[in-house]
Amino acid sequence: MEYNTEQKRLILPEYGRIIQNMVDHCVSLPDRNERQNSALAIIGTMGNLFPHLRDISDFKHILWDHLAIMADFKLDIDFPYEVIRKEDLYRKPYRLPYNNSRFRYRHYGIIIERMIAEAINMEDGADKQKLIFYIAMQMKRSYIVWNKDTVDNGRIFADLYELSKGRIKIGEGEMKLPEAQELVGKMAETSTSNSQQNNRKKKARKK
Repeated sequence: MEYNTEQKRLILPEYGRIIQNMVDHCVSLPDRNERQNSALAIIGTMGNLFPHLRDISDFKHILWDHLAIMADFKLDIDFPYEVIRKEDLYRKPYRLPYNNSRFRYRHYGIIIERMIAEAINMEDGADKQKLIFYIAMQMKRSYIVWNKDTVDNGRIFADLYELSKGRIKIGEGEMKLPEAQELVGKMAETSTSNSQQNNRKKKARKK
């Protein structure tokens, strides 16, 4: 008895050994027209294995790419699409540059610092005050999430003053931020709402 572990390793295991054998047979056909017809039949069979993916715009293109890969790029036919090249398939991805920007308070994050810089450059008025309020509220929320502890508004205003290099100063009693329990409650409600929406979308897709 011959075990699969003793046979040639599958290039794309998700299609199974029968499809791989069909591809190998297609490559070995001496007549070009026969190879072309065989390839079309194989593509149809491959598509039937994943009917739920047919709504993807480039589904057929993906199948032809997979056929070329399983044939080890040795299949001499007229491909209806420009399939992936062997050198591109095994090329290492480009190295993504890391953001090495330094910021003082990691629990607030770099986005908060950028928002503060934006607020500093705004003209004085209601819009600027509203942005500063939302920045301070997000800072308080982030502080609670990262430190798992309550924090008084004075600490938030002091950190905001430092991060803005003294450009944004909020005196005692000038701004009232939501209490910690209220912020945590809103985060829990948002998380629950997002979870419910995702569940509804999953159920709708199954229908």
